[in-house]
Amino acid sequence: MAVDLAQKAQNFTNRGRQALESGRYELAVDMLMEAVSAAPDVLETRKLLRAAQIANFRKNGKTGFGAKLGCMMERQKIMGLVKKGQGVAAMAEAEKLLCKNPLDGDNIEVAVKAAEAAGKTDHAAITVEAAYECSNKDPALLERVATYYQMAKNWEKARDAYKKLAELKPGDQRIAQLLKNTEARATMDAGWEQSVGKKGGFQNLIANKEQAKKLDQANKAVVTGDDAEALIAEKIAQIEKEPKNMNFRRALARLYTQNKRYEEAIDCLQKAIEAAGSMDPELDRMLSQTQIQYFDQKIGEYRQAGDEATAQELEAQKNQFVFDDLAARVERYPNDLHLRYELGVQYYTYEYYDEALEHLQLAQKSPKDRLWALYYLAMCFLMKGQTDMAVMQLETARDAIPTMDDLKKKVVYQLGLCAESSGDLEKAYQYYKDVYSTDVGFADLSERMLAVSQALKQAGAN
Repeated sequence: MAVDLAQKAQNFTNRGRQALESGRYELAVDMLMEAVSAAPDVLETRKLLRAAQIANFRKNGKTGFGAKLGCMMERQKIMGLVKKGQGVAAMAEAEKLLCKNPLDGDNIEVAVKAAEAAGKTDHAAITVEAAYECSNKDPALLERVATYYQMAKNWEKARDAYKKLAELKPGDQRIAQLLKNTEARATMDAGWEQSVGKKGGFQNLIANKEQAKKLDQANKAVVTGDDAEALIAEKIAQIEKEPKNMNFRRALARLYTQNKRYEEAIDCLQKAIEAAGSMDPELDRMLSQTQIQYFDQKIGEYRQAGDEATAQELEAQKNQFVFDDLAARVERYPNDLHLRYELGVQYYTYEYYDEALEHLQLAQKSPKDRLWALYYLAMCFLMKGQTDMAVMQLETARDAIPTMDDLKKKVVYQLGLCAESSGDLEKAYQYYKDVYSTDVGFADLSERMLAVSQALKQAGAN
């Protein structure tokens, strides 16, 4: 019976994945809801369901008063189940709620509480991650996400959320202070962990004046000068005592990077990777980013000195490094869809379209990168002369993007070019007009609209 149920879940998952990839979002949601019902513990299936719910809501969702009232009543029902200790039942009802609006902050909060009540904190994290990745320009939702990460003591992600929130609310001093606090916690995480759980640990940390001073130093978004030197010395001492503690090594590397001491940061991260003794994608990512920053620093120095030839040579070396590094990391972490996306874009940039397609087709399964992956898939098909395939990808991306943001402008503009090249001037003009109404200076839009308009008038006169 268990085998039959697992096979049933797999069948529904496969059908749901296919529907999601082909843009049939409502069908994808139906199939994946069945799959989750049959196998509620499978994280990957719930990730796919969350991606389908978001895509379907953006395309077909309702946000009127009636819809909001219905969601409110369902939230009350779910919280009633949570209070009764019926976490599994609450979680099942929460999935139905998220089908109606997976990007509503209140719905997300209730779904998280239901998952936690069912003892599935990893599933709760999926709900937060999906909302954050797909709607990180909503201040209210961002703040809920940041609060969740703080409660989960994931200081790095809390910091990232507050950074985005600070960009959306640049004059908000409360958000600025929260950002500083989480910056400090992300940097000092390892040190704080040593205190938590010990008798009087936290109190002793604050009571110690020297430690209090260090905490005050770490409360700055970027620690420089004497403050940085003090913290660096502390981290080095901690690493000597606990060489296997990667939190200390990461914190030291961040301090070096903040102060543009990239060579020392690179050396620190390389030693951390050796000390880890196993693959660590976070350390790998930090090392790659730091090496690129070091390249940029040296390129800038040569340009400032008037040595353009050496600057260009280093620029070429940097580009080669980025490509080789991504290829190597994809080989180490083949299931990292974001790396697949980045490598696919690199292949597209260097005109290896078949190789780009291979990675971008996998990358579109990532909710975070799906839309850009569709755009680059379309561009690859266009470069290969497969216009019909390109149009399919572009139309799917267009329908999934709710507002005329930078990506949607590119998508709709390319649809206009495809229509124009196929001779459908009226459709091309409509596409161009959609972009023009938002951004009159986009690409060569003005010239194209004028040329198409004149061609249409001439055709009408004939």
